[in-house]
Amino acid sequence: MKPRRFGICIDANDPERVAEFWAAVLGREIEIRDEEIRLLPRADEDLWIRFVPTDAPKRLANPHHLHLTSTLPDDQQRTVDRLIGLGATHLDVGRLPDEDHIVLGDPERNELCVIPAGNSWLAGTGFLGEVAADGSRETGIFWSAALGWPLVWDQDGETAVATPSGSAKVAWGGPPPVPRGARDRFRFDLITPEDTGPAAEIRRLVGLGASVVAETYGGGRWATLRDPDDYEFEVLAPR
Repeated sequence: MKPRRFGICIDANDPERVAEFWAAVLGREIEIRDEEIRLLPRADEDLWIRFVPTDAPKRLANPHHLHLTSTLPDDQQRTVDRLIGLGATHLDVGRLPDEDHIVLGDPERNELCVIPAGNSWLAGTGFLGEVAADGSRETGIFWSAALGWPLVWDQDGETAVATPSGSAKVAWGGPPPVPRGARDRFRFDLITPEDTGPAAEIRRLVGLGASVVAETYGGGRWATLRDPDDYEFEVLAPR
């Protein structure tokens, strides 16, 4: 099976402001499509990122967040200083004394971690090295099959997949998940390859364990599904 592309969708009260922040952080160009703002990938395996408007305020921690990597010993603090200058803030999330990552929030307090140099888990990944997600082993296995990405970790209820080149990982830390509201602000996208139609792709994902919320053939979206942990994700047309 041809590997699928993976994306992130973030609800924002001010999508333009949040998109500008992440574009500056990651060095990407912005594309506006109707109300949706996208960060264009620079390479084939870059994670797609898009922002959509919402009126709902952020009240809870996101179930998923991003990890930014460091190469040299001073990179972590340089990255933190740069992000603060772009509008990030420090977040107190109960970090343990022996944990060496730094937790920040983007302009709408979406959580992110800046990882220090020497982290063996993220060795070989890019600057945007990981999506850290809540979720069970079943969900990690589902996404490995759904994306056609290799499973690079499966131990003690924790799982992880990696892009075919290893440029980024998506890791599920196992239960218990963070408290959740009516709608998660940070969700996943699956981008379908050129040679696959919507009906076949939806049928394939359902066969792997997803459930259908809605089929919506418009605006580049084919369907909203739920993974085995009941997290919504969207199936998008080829891009």
